[in-house]
Amino acid sequence: MTVSRNIVNLALIGFMGTGKSSVGRLVAEQLRFEFLDTDELIEARAGKSITEIFAKNGEPAFRELEQRLVAELATRTRTVIATGGGLPVNPANLESLKQHALVICLWASPEKVFERVHAQTHRPLLQELDPQAKIRTLLSARDPFYRQADVLLNSEFRSLREVAHHVVNQFQRAIPARK
Repeated sequence: MTVSRNIVNLALIGFMGTGKSSVGRLVAEQLRFEFLDTDELIEARAGKSITEIFAKNGEPAFRELEQRLVAELATRTRTVIATGGGLPVNPANLESLKQHALVICLWASPEKVFERVHAQTHRPLLQELDPQAKIRTLLSARDPFYRQADVLLNSEFRSLREVAHHVVNQFQRAIPARK
């Protein structure tokens, strides 16, 4: 982070099942920030689940809703933003987030991700015959985008509270005046 940025928010990116929403809620509480989950907001605005959006309108329509929402986030302050797993694949989304937020990527191994999400039915990208293979494929494709985060944080062997503590610490280090 050599370029001076106006960091007023914190954004959590990473693959599904890495703890973005759960950790984000804890972090927002600790920082006394608002919490916003991009997937939840898109569902509320669309009046249907992400699974329904994918089924009825396709992934490109969902990604368009996502991109519009990310553009709106630039007007927010004091917000912890938990993003959908594919959101940073669009370079414009990541660039937009970095204008106003410290971007922290939570990550875990494909095996741990599968362990955490295999029983969840609201994951449209995992409705496959071999969801473990799909996880590996998607993680591999998204890895270069995830690595563009300001901070990479392994959530695999840590409790949610411990991950939240590390996230808050990184945010406070990035914004010394907030301490």
